Amino acid sequence: MAFVSVTRLHLASKWRFPVFIAYSLSAARQARRTPGFLGGWLGTDADGGFWTVTVWQGGEAMRAFRNGGVHFTVMPKLMRWADEAHYTHWEQTDTSIPSSDLAYEQLSRSGTASKLRTPSARHVAGQRVGRAKPRIAQKLAAAT
Repeated sequence: MAFVSVTRLHLASKWRFPVFIAYSLSAARQARRTPGFLGGWLGTDADGGFWTVTVWQGGEAMRAFRNGGVHFTVMPKLMRWADEAHYTHWEQTDTSIPSSDLAYEQLSRSGTASKLRTPSARHVAGQRVGRAKPRIAQKLAAAT
């Protein structure tokens, strides 16, 4: 079984964008090098949301990534930087990377809200996704 993780967040201020991108690229590099990472992608949506979709050999591999390195360092900062943040996980029998359509559908149906210091009205209302599906901007492959 493969473990899939989907996240979407929206920055509360455009001034956070440069540092957010720097951390995002570092976290993507960390993911590619983490044992058990199978692949994924980064994307954006028309409402300014940032998406990550990752596939892992299991939940333990994903948690090892989440709880270490740059990802662990940046997570507390996102509570202040973001005004919308949701995530969802599921297991699937194959190791295929979900399409943007499937990621959007799953997050809209079963996403969990992250705790934020200044949530937007959309976040408070439980709107997990934007009006449009994400566009894949960068594909991620495991380091060899």
